[in-house]
Amino acid sequence: MHTCLLYRRHEKCHGESSLRRDVLLSGDKIAVSPEVFRRLVKLEGDAQPTDGEREVWNQISAVLQDSESMLADLQSYKGAGQEIREAIQNPNDIQLQEKAWNSVCPLVVRLKRFYEFSLRLEKALQSLLESLTCPPYTPTQHLEREQALAKEFAEILHFTLRFDELKLDIENEVNNEMANRMSLFYAEATPMLKTLSNATTHFVSENKTLPIENTTDCLSTMASVCKVMLETPEYRSRFTNEETLLFCMRVMVGVIILYDHVHPVGAFSKTSKIDMKGYIKVLKEQPPDTVEGLLNALRFTTRHLNDESTSKQIRAMLQ
Repeated sequence: MHTCLLYRRHEKCHGESSLRRDVLLSGDKIAVSPEVFRRLVKLEGDAQPTDGEREVWNQISAVLQDSESMLADLQSYKGAGQEIREAIQNPNDIQLQEKAWNSVCPLVVRLKRFYEFSLRLEKALQSLLESLTCPPYTPTQHLEREQALAKEFAEILHFTLRFDELKLDIENEVNNEMANRMSLFYAEATPMLKTLSNATTHFVSENKTLPIENTTDCLSTMASVCKVMLETPEYRSRFTNEETLLFCMRVMVGVIILYDHVHPVGAFSKTSKIDMKGYIKVLKEQPPDTVEGLLNALRFTTRHLNDESTSKQIRAMLQ
């Protein structure tokens, strides 16, 4: 379908859509139809894969179908701190030793399951990046052509930020039962986000013939549209519930962090395509209890926030 046909629900086809115009006025450069990103940010039904997308879409879908159970499992994680402390304080009490052991073993299995899922997520992200950045299409053309894959990319980012938010609320008492790689995974404040950042960086370094702009423009495009959706009443009014709003914010923050990890000068430089002041402003206009975790993600999981080239104003906004 010609792109202009996608605009007709919003205005007559005269070149630029209202969303594109709003993004340009906000200082971001983008040229993607509103219909694409209404699907991307869950404003209406799922985008169905085309024949060209189906193989990768099925691969990613198989991973994402387990994401909700992962979140539910993490949310119910209680730890075994009391049992461990009692066993340590009473080393000769066999009953307490067995109680602690029986409490810890299922937790180790659960932690191993989370870690193994992060490895699946890493492979899924690399497949998506290959599909959404390969020549001859531009990143924005890819996002319009492969709407179902763009939606899955957003779903991965949403899961990642949600998982790490939950993880920060949970004390991890089990850290010596698995191999070193798993221990290092849980030592990270935001392990899933770290996994995606590493995967994106690895993708760029392994694909040296692919212009880095293919990846960074894909990320900045998604961030720009999410920002406009959040700050423009016309588009925000389409959000039917708070979870949709959170979804949009998590996707926005997630792609900004990935951009900061792979772009040579990062997201905070004046020369980047990321309007950091605008993004931080949008987040701070939301209820504090819904965005503190996202602001912390920008504070502690980006690479270039503390660079000398980052303006004092931006640093102050994130203090």
